[in-house]
Amino acid sequence: MAKKVVIIGAVALGPKVACRLRRLDAEAEITLLDRDDRISYGGCGIPYYVGGDVNDIEDLCKTTSHTLRDAAFFKNNKGVTVMTRTEALAIDRRDRKVLVRHLDTGEEEYLPYDKLVLATGARAVRPPFPGADHPRVLTVSDLHDAERLKSQMAAGKIAKAVVIGAGAIGLEISEALTDLWGISTTLVEMEDQVLPTLLGKCIARLAAAELTRHGVELLLETKVLEVAENEENGKLLVRTSAGNLEVDVVVLAAGVRANTSLAREAGLAIGTYGGISVDRRLRTSDPHIYAGGDCVEVRNLISGENIPMALGSLANRQGRIIATNINGGQSHFRGTVGTFCLKLFDFGIGKAGLTFRQARETGYDPVYAVVSQADHAHFYPSSELIYISLLADRKSRKILGIEAAGKNGDAVKARVDTVAVLLRHGVDVDEICSLEIGYAPPFASAMDVVNNAGNALDNILAGGSRPVDAADFLYEFRHKTVRVLDVRGEKEATPFMAKYGERWLNIPQDQLRRRVEEIDPEEELFLLCDTGPRSYEAQVFLASRGRMKTRNIQGGFAMIRLIAPDFV
Repeated sequence: MAKKVVIIGAVALGPKVACRLRRLDAEAEITLLDRDDRISYGGCGIPYYVGGDVNDIEDLCKTTSHTLRDAAFFKNNKGVTVMTRTEALAIDRRDRKVLVRHLDTGEEEYLPYDKLVLATGARAVRPPFPGADHPRVLTVSDLHDAERLKSQMAAGKIAKAVVIGAGAIGLEISEALTDLWGISTTLVEMEDQVLPTLLGKCIARLAAAELTRHGVELLLETKVLEVAENEENGKLLVRTSAGNLEVDVVVLAAGVRANTSLAREAGLAIGTYGGISVDRRLRTSDPHIYAGGDCVEVRNLISGENIPMALGSLANRQGRIIATNINGGQSHFRGTVGTFCLKLFDFGIGKAGLTFRQARETGYDPVYAVVSQADHAHFYPSSELIYISLLADRKSRKILGIEAAGKNGDAVKARVDTVAVLLRHGVDVDEICSLEIGYAPPFASAMDVVNNAGNALDNILAGGSRPVDAADFLYEFRHKTVRVLDVRGEKEATPFMAKYGERWLNIPQDQLRRRVEEIDPEEELFLLCDTGPRSYEAQVFLASRGRMKTRNIQGGFAMIRLIAPDFV
């Protein structure tokens, strides 16, 4: 008898399970259902549709051969029955059947199953402030939301907007509103940085600077208190802890929450963070029910925690595993290191592993190095600076995470991916220092930036480098009477000496050995060069001459210039 497989949810994981299973089992009765009428689309492409990079919304629903993935496609091409506008109401685990309602007719029926797959995804969070449910407070969690937002912009109805939440979607939507449509956009975030769950403060500052540079007003450490409509002019009044904003639309990007109500009501085990608990074979607490994608919790291979991880790439890989196992295979999903990438205006941003805060909360003693270096050979015409933060545990020297940003997004992603694949194996700092990476001037330096990030971290752990974050330096320089030793050339240092006077000491590196006596051994100095290596060498030399009270500015002037362009 043919195996009956019912899949609830038809956006990412569900269609992947259906298509993979059909390739393994030509006879299985596969039913794919979703309460929406649009299925199997690239949800991560929604911000790019809103922003105009993708012109036709149906492009998000097409195959690589430009065939629309609708119910007819799955029926005719895959032999899969698709029931759109159909909502799953309850799971009868004892008799293995699902109660569903056809939304257009109100008719209800039971669908029997041998194996059931939950691909119910996640829902956009609506914070509990008054007005959060106003019709012009939109999310971008599905294609219908995206169409409503874009149609309003295309009709010229939106001149000012507020985006609430500076996670990945918040940043992407802020870019979409600002870059193509020229909408005056304010991004509001409760935390003290953008991408608070994805990046440490250092690389997050680069993202914030990129937003500001392109005209996005950024309000950090700010709460939205209320959204109300001004009856006189029809505008929306957004009351925040930093003041009031009058806008035409509000976009909620305050995160997502696993959609687990169906699983909860069926008595399936739910994890600490509210997602469905699954084993390595992606089975729930009922061995006849599988789950994956945004609705489940998966193991973080660095921290050991089971956490939600809403990434379309994971959903697709998990879909293949589930289908294999339904067919009798033994495929396992061991976990994730949280590899993530993002395009933000002219910058690519990527991350894998833990942030500094996450590492500390997990129980590690984290320490990080920041390097600025050309992503290609420095003499190659298309080279751009790339900024990398590499994180390790102080005692074990185990690498805990990597973050990167730069103008060549492919180069950023390549470096993050290189380290990401190693993180699950417990790689240490020494292995990053000697990591074999392909070299040719159009693609990399002979000593790649990843190797140098490892070298810089090794120097810090060994005590030879005593670093300071660029932002911490800026704070101290602005609030204390501290001095800088600039080891760049006189031409580079002159504007700073003119602006800051005696607080800016310039001794070029090639003069430092003969002028070392000019430096008071008891004076605390910040050391600066363009990107960090020369100032580190100066620190080592000064220490050998008894000048120990120095701190090397990580990332050098390249980092300062990005996060504080008004410093000079």
